[in-house]
Amino acid sequence: MYDSLIFANINDFIFCPVSIYFHNLYGHQDVTMYQCKDQILGTHVHETIDDQKYSSKRCVLQGMACYCEKYNLLGKIDLFDIETKVLTERKRMIKTIYDGYVFQLYAQYFSLQEMGYSVEKIRLYSYADNKIYEQKLPHENPEMLNKFEMVLYDIRHFNIDTFVQNNREKCIHCIYSDACDRSLV
Repeated sequence: MYDSLIFANINDFIFCPVSIYFHNLYGHQDVTMYQCKDQILGTHVHETIDDQKYSSKRCVLQGMACYCEKYNLLGKIDLFDIETKVLTERKRMIKTIYDGYVFQLYAQYFSLQEMGYSVEKIRLYSYADNKIYEQKLPHENPEMLNKFEMVLYDIRHFNIDTFVQNNREKCIHCIYSDACDRSLV
């Protein structure tokens, strides 16, 4: 039996599997010691959700812990409006829609479905420029659903000892590159 995967780790794994190791290693340190300005600003965007102060409407679930038995996933949703049936994942600034962003939505979607909620729309929200990016539901996009399931498989079968980074751009944008023995920077 595998340990539960954390929703956010899906996106982190796609960026760089080793970043999850460093995130766990530095996890209890003061974030100003290792996070860059963009990450700190991104954390601030989530404060109202984490503190459940985004909305006072009872129909808006915010920062609620969820579990998906089918995929053994664990995490928190950002926002789900029970009345409109819209699930929203907030990011500080979206310049590119990465698969990992969509897969975080999928994890939240499947969790809410198992909990008995009806989710009819999923979307990404870019806080800095107030843009919404609608996404297809998993059953409407079999190719992305397959990629999602393959990433979960890859995470569960990942071997850090044999990992070789081959994308210099990821290393350039990684906050852990100075500490990483696989960095290409």
